[in-house]
Amino acid sequence: MNITLVTEGTYPHGHGGVSVWCDQLLRGMPEHAFRVVALTATGAEQLAWEPPPHVTVEAVPLWGPLPTGRAPAGKDAHEFTWLCRALFDLILDGGPPQVFSAVLEALHEFAQRESLPVALNGEEPVAGLLGAWSERPLPEGVAPTVYDALTAISLLEHALRPLSRPAVKGDVTHAVSNGMAVLPALVAKWTYGTPLCLTEHGIYLRERYLGYGKGLPWPVKAFILGFFRLLCQTGYQAADLVTPGNRYNHRWETRCGARPEDIRTIYNGVDPAAFPPAGDEPDRLTLSWAGRVDPIKDLETLIRAFAIVHEQLPEVRLRLFGGGDADYRTRCERLAADLDIAEHVVFEGRVPDIRDAYVAGSVVMLSSISEGFPYTLIEAMTCGRPTVSTDVGGVSEAVAAVPERSVGESGLVVPPRDPQAMAWAALRLLRDPELRRRMGEAARRKALEFFTVDQAVTSFRGIYRELARTVTS
Repeated sequence: MNITLVTEGTYPHGHGGVSVWCDQLLRGMPEHAFRVVALTATGAEQLAWEPPPHVTVEAVPLWGPLPTGRAPAGKDAHEFTWLCRALFDLILDGGPPQVFSAVLEALHEFAQRESLPVALNGEEPVAGLLGAWSERPLPEGVAPTVYDALTAISLLEHALRPLSRPAVKGDVTHAVSNGMAVLPALVAKWTYGTPLCLTEHGIYLRERYLGYGKGLPWPVKAFILGFFRLLCQTGYQAADLVTPGNRYNHRWETRCGARPEDIRTIYNGVDPAAFPPAGDEPDRLTLSWAGRVDPIKDLETLIRAFAIVHEQLPEVRLRLFGGGDADYRTRCERLAADLDIAEHVVFEGRVPDIRDAYVAGSVVMLSSISEGFPYTLIEAMTCGRPTVSTDVGGVSEAVAAVPERSVGESGLVVPPRDPQAMAWAALRLLRDPELRRRMGEAARRKALEFFTVDQAVTSFRGIYRELARTVTS
């Protein structure tokens, strides 16, 4: 079969768990031809992964220079004005996803004749949005400005750039997140009736609300989040099958509009051969962390928790493995200095073999405020290391006795953003070597039973066949 895999900011240009998942999926199915449609910032990003021979990659830049073209005129200009106003009304009023999808489809058809980015950068959309705002009640003291309208339209224009691409023909489209990655999948569905599989590793809409638009004026933030809310609802309803990586996501997706009968949970998996038992602990008691240095990983809570641990056990150190946001790393280093623990907190950067990060720890930590089904957790479990993790996403399922029940003794789970709880969980393990050994062995048994890459790839192989048959039957 010909499978289109749509990514946003991950494979093959970015590191992290979603990219690992994509690489596993692609390499696990050499019998199919995959076309990766990668939504990127500029299109000039270097490859972080070397795709296998049966995989081709098309980068779709969302930013970079404004595409060339002329402004619409005549009948096209009238149609565009009407579509913009319909889109703004839907976003501001939370209109039905079916109508939103129809407007997006009409914008895609418009973009095959005219330059949608050029049209959106004209005066008409700005005037139209200001008019739409003026017709609606707003919070007291909020008065949208021309600058607000320009900013909102600019963000919308970049988000809609995938609509300008021609449809990709294939047997199945697999979107690796909701949101903008759904747009190429919708285009293929409108044009060819291509079935859509939608996999969310983290809940896209929730993460937009958690981290999007800091510093933006209220009208802009409300507008763009309203757009993402409708886009995600449309993605759920257009999907022939939604395949969350955990039951936590399953619950969120149902509440956000996905049909329960079209949801099938498929857990992430790791290759046991790549993560053999870690063996002896390091000579010095160590908390280790691995991942992308990013505010959503909440390393500040981890550092505050470590400061409490250090007061009780001064010999313990904290080692953090991974690259990412340099500004956020600086902020974390400054926090460690303020807490007078800087010499015991080491940012190691990215390592060639992530297993080294788990081997380095007596206990492996995860401090995120949002996750799907984190690879770092199940990789550490496969290595047989005990873990302390925040209760986000599918974490409780991962450490449970069985995935369906959030209980068990293969890891400790604490509330997010709670340094005290995280510290005392870490201290409980650091002070009890027998508990660390027992919990690490239980974690490895659990991972080998439920979370292997072969299980995940086999599941998606069957899903592709199943979805392709719905077109031919």
